[in-house]
Order: sequence, then C-alpha cells, then structure tokens
Amino acid sequence: MMANRIFISGAGIVSAIGNNKQEVLSSLLNQNTGIARLRYLKTSHTEFPVGEVKFTNEEMSQFLHITETQEMSRTSLMGMMAVQEALKQAKIQQKNGLRIAFISGTTVGGMDKRELCYDSSPENDTKNDYIEQFDCGRSTEIIADHFGIFSIVETISTACSSAANAIMKGAQLIQDGRADIVVAGGSECITKFHLNGFNSLMILDQSPCRPFDANRAGLNLGEGAAYLVLESEEVALRRNNTEPLSYLSGYANTCDAYHQTASSPNGDGAYLAMVKALETSGLKPDDIDYINAHGTGTANNDLSEGIAIQRVFAEKIPPVSSTKSFTGHTTSAAGSVEAVISLLALKHNFIPSNIHFTTQIEELAFSPYIEKQSLENSKNLRHVLSNSFGFGGNGTTLIFSK
Repeated sequence: MMANRIFISGAGIVSAIGNNKQEVLSSLLNQNTGIARLRYLKTSHTEFPVGEVKFTNEEMSQFLHITETQEMSRTSLMGMMAVQEALKQAKIQQKNGLRIAFISGTTVGGMDKRELCYDSSPENDTKNDYIEQFDCGRSTEIIADHFGIFSIVETISTACSSAANAIMKGAQLIQDGRADIVVAGGSECITKFHLNGFNSLMILDQSPCRPFDANRAGLNLGEGAAYLVLESEEVALRRNNTEPLSYLSGYANTCDAYHQTASSPNGDGAYLAMVKALETSGLKPDDIDYINAHGTGTANNDLSEGIAIQRVFAEKIPPVSSTKSFTGHTTSAAGSVEAVISLLALKHNFIPSNIHFTTQIEELAFSPYIEKQSLENSKNLRHVLSNSFGFGGNGTTLIFSK
C-alpha cells in the first residue's frame, strides 16, 4: 500500500464526446458516441470513422486567447484546454511557493504540423518552425510555457499507455518528495502518420468499433487530451481550498515484451499490471466495482485482456466496459481520457455503457456492461480500475478510489 495518499483535486478533458467534463458526462449517460466521418484531418482515407475533437485549431486558439497560432500543433492546443480546466477546478493559478510539475504523455506530438511541409522541407528552410514541432517533447514544452507555473516538465512516450504512465510518474514524484503538485496526463491529435500506420497493421474498422464483441473488426482512432491534478494529502489539507475528487490508490506498469504490437494470448502483461496495481493499493479483486477496460475493439487485444481479467477476478468479475466506442482510441492520451471518465463514474455512481456490443466472445465467460444509466438509477462505486496497454507489451493499470 502506498505510504501517502495521492489526492486528485482537478481534472480536465477534451474529446470527441465533449470539450469539458460536463459535456463528456452527458454524452456517456445519453450514449452519444463521438465516432463520425473524418472532418478536420485532410486525408484520402475517408473510409475510416474517427473520434475527432469538434473544434478547429482556430476555434481552440480563440478559446485560449492565443493570437499567434501558425506554429501551434493540435496536440498542444487540446492539451492547453484540458490543463486549463484541471487547474481551474484545483484552484491553481500560480506557484505560491509550491513545486508544481507537468508530466505529459504523447507519441504523435506535433506531427500534424510536420506533415504540412514534408514534401517541400528539403529545399525550404522557412518551415523550420513546423519541423521543430515534430519532437513529441516540444508539444509538452509549449503547453507548459503557456501556463508558466511548472518547475519540472517531462514527456512520457510509451505508445497507448503514455498518459497512464504520466499519471503514475506524477504520483511517484509526489511520493518521493520531489514535487508538491503534479499535473499529469496526455494529449494526442489524429495525423495522417498514425492513421496510415494503424491502417498498415490492418486493425482499423470501417464501421463504429465494437469492443469485446465476437464480431469486432478493429479500432476507430480518436484524439483528445486529459489531465489530472495530483497532490499529496499533506498539501491538499494545507491548501484547504478544494475538495478532492478522489484519490489514486494504486498503479503499476509492466512489460511482458511478447511482441512489438500484439498482446500475449494469455494476457500475461495485462494480468501482471492489474495484480501489481491491486498490491500497491492494498485492495483485493473483490473491492473493484468497475473496470474501464483498454478494449480497443481489435481481435487480439479484447480476447487477451478479457482472459487477463478472468485470471485476476475469477468467478467474481465486476462490470467491465470500454469507452473507446464513444471517444475512439485516443492512443497516447487514452490513459488520461479514460482516467477522467473513471473519475466521473466514481463521482456520479454510474457505469459507462459498452455501446455497439451484440454478441459475446465465445472464449470469455463475461460480456461487457451495456445498460443505459441515469443519475437517478445509480450504483455504489468505491473503487474503479482503469487499464491502458501499449505496443511492445507496455501495460499500465490505475486504480481510483473515493
């Protein structure tokens, strides 16, 4: 069990189903998916539905009161919006003598800007500002500079577990006494680079994705950003100006190194991540009231994760759902997007539905949760487990508690 509790005092989110927590909550309760035809990314692959944030770059810049936008990547803009909401809820405007860190997960970074000048860059050095955006750490620096309150700035890039690992790293900084407050999460925009990359792996569905369905045919890419404000219990009590949303009670990262892109058939990496996160939290499997699964909708992931869930929870599997059928797979931001969704579930006592599900996977003994809920028909949630698994077997589990 962790020596000191890590409180979550603020959260912010930008996604295909809403540009703040209230909009996301409404979409989840009303089962309104954000998956639709491509609108903002300029590509010939319009056959793939995606979960795009419903803002242009210009609209996000206006929202943030940014006037110089030419070199600002979509990843940076979404990240700023989510961080702004999180800081506002945590009532943080300046350092006030506190050591505040910013840990952000991303892999694509500013690739959207780099793509604009790829063909002409060898003979056109006027595009150097665009080229500098390519480094995934640059988007983190741009977000941090916008707020000007961070004494530590780091980028985590572990594919689809990046944002979850950023949250875990933030908790460790606080546990080790290196930071008083950490803003942690991730941001990732859709680019031609990773749309084409996932297409080359032949794991994109041309219909809305169906996580944990026997007839699942792949994932829908998404984009978004989400961040949590983490602080030690001591700092939270000393500041005494905000009520914690919940606390991060457990976390673990494992790497089974089974394959560059595939999960192991027996779900070894996922199993180890969940078991170690439970050990860190001091909780037992029976204590978990809801699992927000990684649930990409691909044949390999959903079966592997499902087997791992059965290994951990045996005959008493709590409700399980994937919310990627709402948001799309936000890749490096997925861990924090789904962390915020997990916090909303905890706060409002509801279980997000696994929409588009029809047929149980034959090899699994459970089906995902599909009931539509209202706040008047609530569940009593105490502990929520959230999974995020990345390429190379890099998997992370976070546990959030009331």
